[in-house]
Amino acid sequence: MADEKKNAKKAESTPKGGGNGYVPRLKRRYLEEVAPKLAKEFALENPMAVPRLEKISVNIGLGEAIQNIKLLDDAVVEMAALAGQRPTITRAQKSIASFKLRAGMPIGARVTLRGDRMWEFLDRLISVALPRVRDFRGVPSRSFDGRGNYTMGVREHTVFPEIDLNKVDKVKGMNVTIVTTAGNDERARYLLQELGMPFAR
Repeated sequence: MADEKKNAKKAESTPKGGGNGYVPRLKRRYLEEVAPKLAKEFALENPMAVPRLEKISVNIGLGEAIQNIKLLDDAVVEMAALAGQRPTITRAQKSIASFKLRAGMPIGARVTLRGDRMWEFLDRLISVALPRVRDFRGVPSRSFDGRGNYTMGVREHTVFPEIDLNKVDKVKGMNVTIVTTAGNDERARYLLQELGMPFAR
């Protein structure tokens, strides 16, 4: 009986999320701390108006794949490891003779994350990957697009611990775009800053 009461109490205290009650750490922080703070800061009475993350897009461009397709194969495997889902191949939109590039040629890989995978990726980016960047002094604060979306570059994908350095033939750069519902840069920056994004001063 005591065990039943203990389990019931534990179930009540577990935040709802997913089929097994699991809620990513950063998502929990957003729901419990950041969202209420945003609502107060910008006087938002409607909970649906509070800025939130919508999706995160991760992109690796590999022009060298024209000569060496193995680079692209490696990028797909590595991106799947750090994102938690298989990426899609990006292809050239038009031909460029000087680069020996033809329309339709594979030149990169991209993955779009939503839901729990999005929160988990952002958490690892902020708390694990960025601190491993050499001479890191914060991410640029001017990389917003005017509509509340933020894009940053990561020069070495090996800063993610999921990447096995012994299996990397070439260090790859990547772009990370964080799409929010903020609508403007001020609210988006406040949101990301409260989530722990280390903006340069």
